[in-house]
Amino acid sequence: MGLSTAIYVGVASDDGLRIRSALGDGRAPHNSAAPASTGTWVGTWSASPSAAEPGTETTGMADRSVRNVVHTSVGGTSARVTLSNLYGQSPLSITRATVAVSAGSGTPAALADTMRQLTFGGGPTVVIPPGRQVMSDAVRIVVPHDSDVLITTYTPSSSGPVTHHRHARQVSYVARGDHAQDVTGTPYTERIGSWRYLTALDVLSNESDGTVVVLGDSLTDGITSTPDTNSRWTDVLSDRLRAEIASGRDLPRYSVVNQGISGNQVLADGLGRPADNPSGLNRFGRDVLERTNVKVVVIDLGVNDILRNPRLADPNAILTGLRTLVGQAHARGVKVVGATLMPFQGHRGYTEAREAVRQTINAQIRAGRVYDAVADFDQALRDPYNPRRLRPEYDSGDHLHPSDAGYARMAESFDLSTLKGSAPAKL
Repeated sequence: MGLSTAIYVGVASDDGLRIRSALGDGRAPHNSAAPASTGTWVGTWSASPSAAEPGTETTGMADRSVRNVVHTSVGGTSARVTLSNLYGQSPLSITRATVAVSAGSGTPAALADTMRQLTFGGGPTVVIPPGRQVMSDAVRIVVPHDSDVLITTYTPSSSGPVTHHRHARQVSYVARGDHAQDVTGTPYTERIGSWRYLTALDVLSNESDGTVVVLGDSLTDGITSTPDTNSRWTDVLSDRLRAEIASGRDLPRYSVVNQGISGNQVLADGLGRPADNPSGLNRFGRDVLERTNVKVVVIDLGVNDILRNPRLADPNAILTGLRTLVGQAHARGVKVVGATLMPFQGHRGYTEAREAVRQTINAQIRAGRVYDAVADFDQALRDPYNPRRLRPEYDSGDHLHPSDAGYARMAESFDLSTLKGSAPAKL
């Protein structure tokens, strides 16, 4: 009976509807290990579910332990995770899940005294119906900032396709059998470059008062950044914000979480039902507004609407889509910082007509007609001798995506003072 009850405990639609959990809605925690301390729940890491994983349609991760490795933005004294079966076509049974602090970079081993079993509605087992997600109960664990955390799930039976985030730029691990509580890492012989099932890690934090969510495409996903180095521009932004606060600068104490999906567009969904790579408009509720304690959203979308449109994209349609996102954020009291679109001359998709669309959109953004504040990544990374191209040292080589130095430049150019304040009041 306990198992059947677990199917419905804390399970929510994975379509932007709010998730409720122990401590998340003011109720007493189910888990006896849940915190009695004070603090603020914030997101320390997240990744958008982006697609059904090819090749997992039949067996999923049957009799496999998946050890996802994620990197924290801020630390806390308790943690909870969100697991998704958005793209599954059958119920996903998880009979054991754990969280632990990693023993070091590039290893599936855990610090032994940090291993904690996760519960869902007070029990160790949960079944997530297709298209749904679940948030675990809170568990006491000291999670350091700027550290790797291991979240492991064991699924005993076939359930596919697997919901994943494809381009993690972070190695995670898989073991045969139930090794969710293993601290040595020895059974984890398979290495993977995606995150499976896991979409968020929240912490109860005394060092953060809210969450900055960055919504973007491959430029935010960090697709050309060096793996396992946390060199996405959002990682650098998080480190920079922490350092500035530590130096005494008057800035909001926010975590930074990354909701980039490579290939993402403002307007168009990918194929499938539910859609692989859902549009910014489609996923804004789930991936931004329903992140924990979101205060500011940074939007860096639009380039793929230009490059992937078989016809010439309509700049007004893209701008209308972006303004729709801003309106949705303002309705929830969330401030919006928006990025200019960076140059891509030299990329195979470049045409003069597409360049004109980019310039039209950027002009509106710079004029203050789209966002509350602007991050001018175009100005920061363009070649001063040819503003239609990326500066060579900031170019990964494909003339579209930045190098590690380019990602760092994006973060360095971001005006941290734009994170201050709230959404403008309605007149």
